[in-house]
Amino acid sequence: MTELRQLPFDRGDALDISPDFGELRAERPVTKVRTRTGDEAWLITGYDEIRQVFADDRFVRSHPTPESAPRLSKSVLLGGPNGDYAGEAAAHQGMRRLLAPAFSARRMRSLSDRITMLVGDLLDRMAEKGPPVDLHEEFSVPLPIQVICELLGVPYEDHDLFRSLADAMSDLEDAESAAAAQAEMRAYSYSIVQAKRENPAEDVYSDLAASDLPEDEIARMAGGLLFAGHETTVNQIDYGVLLFLRNPAQRDALLRDPSLVPAAVEEIMRVAAPSEHGILRYAREDAEVGGVTIRAGDALMLATVAANRDERAFPEPERFDITRDGTEPHVGFGYAIHYCLGASLARVELEAVFGSLFQRFPTLRLAVPYERLTPRADRITGGFVEVPVAW
Repeated sequence: MTELRQLPFDRGDALDISPDFGELRAERPVTKVRTRTGDEAWLITGYDEIRQVFADDRFVRSHPTPESAPRLSKSVLLGGPNGDYAGEAAAHQGMRRLLAPAFSARRMRSLSDRITMLVGDLLDRMAEKGPPVDLHEEFSVPLPIQVICELLGVPYEDHDLFRSLADAMSDLEDAESAAAAQAEMRAYSYSIVQAKRENPAEDVYSDLAASDLPEDEIARMAGGLLFAGHETTVNQIDYGVLLFLRNPAQRDALLRDPSLVPAAVEEIMRVAAPSEHGILRYAREDAEVGGVTIRAGDALMLATVAANRDERAFPEPERFDITRDGTEPHVGFGYAIHYCLGASLARVELEAVFGSLFQRFPTLRLAVPYERLTPRADRITGGFVEVPVAW
């Protein structure tokens, strides 16, 4: 019997993904591996196969026996089953109905001027401080935090608190500490929602306060929105900047032609891979994916970072190219019924960033050798500890 490959794979360069993903995809886009916890799971690396799973409601986040379900990792966020098995579909539909208007593309576009102003303010502060500065701490972190605070209705002065909780929640090694941080994040965000019932405003937490969802579901959603609403965008900014610095011809093309900004954002979302943890799904019933039969209760790891480099969908997939025609959309935001509600917000933020950053600092460069950057391998969201830059 062939020994199953063990996750996590050896990655090497943090701007690349592990070559194991490509090797396995070439052999079989749906193949069984052993997870970080020693459990077995189906690794899905193919573009078409991942889109099939995203679009099929037989693949879910919950499990009928969560205590014994296979896990991807110790993570409290994406490591194991999530939600009520009997009511998951209804809860998912209810959440999307409630939040879709708040995160609509039109509403996000209406925030564009405000986000552009925030970007400009942060770049001004960087210029005043003078090089070198840590782009991660001075720009990539505060921008998404300010935006999500305004959108949700969270006091910005609390950002140190919920930022530290978000960091602790994403710990891949200390499950107990991560669970405690998650509980505190839910309690903190739910307290704001409760206050909105007395003093509602034009924000998402006020929408939650006015909903008829169960209280525990409101708390879960409030905490999840605050975490996801800023954490992933932080890393996409860092990785986008590094991709341009490692590919100066692409940066120069962006400087010459600002109309490439939207396409550049899509290419960043395709290529940037701060984490290789993957997205977990469970089969509710027997189903076939890529010619392989998945049994009810089996775990699937959706390696979207691998699907976004599938040569069947993207010519020369390892090349960072902001002039791609975009015929095949990336799956960085998911797909179909599991397409990310925050996609429009992320696009508006990233377009504001990459429409301004290099125009303001055309000579931006790393202040340390690239090899000295420290990846955060112990966090589910990945990323770098710091990104020192100069100009």
